[in-house]
Amino acid sequence: MALTVLHTADWHLGRRFPGFDRDQELRLTRARLDVVGRILDLAESRNVDAVLCAGDLFDQPTPPEEWWGGVLREFERRDWQRPVVLLPGNHDPLTPNSLYHAAHPFRARLPGYVHVVDAKGWELSVGENAVVFATPCTSHAGQTDLAASLPQREHGDDRIRVGLVHGQTFDIEGHQTNFPIARGTAADRGLDYLAIGDTHTFRDVEPGAAAPTVYPGAPEATNFGERGTGNVALVFFPLDRRRRAIVQPETVGSWTWREETCTSISALRAVRADPDLRRTVLRLTLDMEVPMSEYDEAERILDELAGSMAATPRVGVLDVHRQGLRLATGAPIEFDTALPDVLKVTVEQLRLRAETEPELAGRALHHLYRLARDTA
Repeated sequence: MALTVLHTADWHLGRRFPGFDRDQELRLTRARLDVVGRILDLAESRNVDAVLCAGDLFDQPTPPEEWWGGVLREFERRDWQRPVVLLPGNHDPLTPNSLYHAAHPFRARLPGYVHVVDAKGWELSVGENAVVFATPCTSHAGQTDLAASLPQREHGDDRIRVGLVHGQTFDIEGHQTNFPIARGTAADRGLDYLAIGDTHTFRDVEPGAAAPTVYPGAPEATNFGERGTGNVALVFFPLDRRRRAIVQPETVGSWTWREETCTSISALRAVRADPDLRRTVLRLTLDMEVPMSEYDEAERILDELAGSMAATPRVGVLDVHRQGLRLATGAPIEFDTALPDVLKVTVEQLRLRAETEPELAGRALHHLYRLARDTA
């Protein structure tokens, strides 16, 4: 191979996850920094010639120091010669106050091998036979095709030419583009590879084109519903430039985001049996009407999944929607011991209330069921 490049994007360092409790949010936010170390370790183990970071590395242009300081520590502990290129994206654009500005301490403390794209048509030679051209985002939104600012290949230029921009491509139907990238840009600019960021799914946008245009995707997912996350792209350029660059996804992410709806106790048991839950962000929705014995089992399974002060959780991050867990109307509630008359009356009242408030009344009935069982 004439050249090997690691292409990554969309780290979104400092991203918040307010839908989770504080401890879970910290775990997910921290994972975004942990993956940076794995990306750089991979670059070192594969002995790549350059690392290209295609924007949205931070979730905002002026993130707290804990995030840019963490990235600095990852850079500072490596004695490298290979260049690392940081491209401002639309989430972390190059603005007078951003961390990419020359006056910011992050920019000032970057080691010499780390380069910030800070001008239109920015250029960096990689070895003797390759060059990277890039243009940064300077705002959160725009309709300028930043790839159009990359210089075209001149006659006699036989170097490997790599473009680096952040934006949305032409192939997302019904989606209004932000910094749109035109179809055929790689060929039009005379590039051997167009490294782009923004979409969080790994994707070769023009698989039939002579030069690949690729999204590496987010190395850690940012939300439910994202597919093809957790990767970087390793790009191999053959010595024979007539051959297309080879693009290989490489997994670096450690978290899987998953949504499950359980409509029976057996489905909930199957979720609990999954051995990979410790590295899973699980949104669990219950939609089932069950007798008291299964209602009690469902509650115990939920306790196991979530963990407690005395037990390690089975799920790394758990978001439970239990409003659909309903006690079967008219099903017998067999207590393990005789109830006092006053509690019998309470049970019957809760049964009636369960017709209009199934979640509240069901939980109250279950509480009585457990209390009676535990004091028997």
